[in-house]
Amino acid sequence: MEKEVGNGCSSLAYKLLFSCPFGLSQPQFSMNHTIEFLIQTRIWRIPFLRYGIRGFRKMDLYSMARNLGMEGIVRRVEMDQRKSLITFVGTNLNPSWEKFLVASEDDPTQCQHTSSPLGNGAIVETSDQKIVLLQRSDNVGEFPGHFVFPGGHPEPQEVGIETHEYCKGSKDSELVNKKVLQEMFESIIREVVEEIGVPATSLSDPLFIGISRRVLNVRPAIFFFIKCSLESKEIHQLYSKAQDGYESTQLYTVSMIEVEHMTLKMPGCHQGGFALYKLMVEALKKN
Repeated sequence: MEKEVGNGCSSLAYKLLFSCPFGLSQPQFSMNHTIEFLIQTRIWRIPFLRYGIRGFRKMDLYSMARNLGMEGIVRRVEMDQRKSLITFVGTNLNPSWEKFLVASEDDPTQCQHTSSPLGNGAIVETSDQKIVLLQRSDNVGEFPGHFVFPGGHPEPQEVGIETHEYCKGSKDSELVNKKVLQEMFESIIREVVEEIGVPATSLSDPLFIGISRRVLNVRPAIFFFIKCSLESKEIHQLYSKAQDGYESTQLYTVSMIEVEHMTLKMPGCHQGGFALYKLMVEALKKN
């Protein structure tokens, strides 16, 4: 399904590229062949992993790339990892990013010349029925000071993918698909653990609930629902020692109604993530 939503501010608009209200576990995701849909949409080809490199998270590399004058850079699948970062900054983060879009109603066609690396996010629900949100640091490259759900992006090296060379139909394609699927579910657990400081043992298996894409910069993100066995007060205590705590300045555990108000200061893709969560809640009520 596709749904484009705005609230008067284009930077907060989003499109739901795919919705799965009842959620899919990793085994269900594989059995239902949903990965084929993602491959066809271009979002889920191996190049989506190209921005998942921890070494490129540092601000000095962001600054370096922004100062290189990359107005003419377009997406190339066979780029190495460093060039991939530059392509992302040169297309999606370029002030003239709209010039890279192709006039088309078909989403993959429209975004064929942008890097569009796939991010991830998790709606984490505490044992006392609160939702975890973070407020981003003023020192991060994208959306400083905004509210976001815990997340980041997959890391290719974690499952042994070192290059972007991939040919659908090759003898290795099935193995690559399995590795991509594995990293898709494992990476969101890592991100939650690193960003809010909770132990992985306190988290349920992630449920895939859909893909959201913000209209600004056409940046997609895949979203999951995760339950945490800890109460809000316990999570707040652990947050002070979170590995990636420098990326945010504050952790909030809030009600669904409170999240609704906070979406006004969320990146569009995270607004879409909350919309996916609401679809899940509504579907469960009707079931």
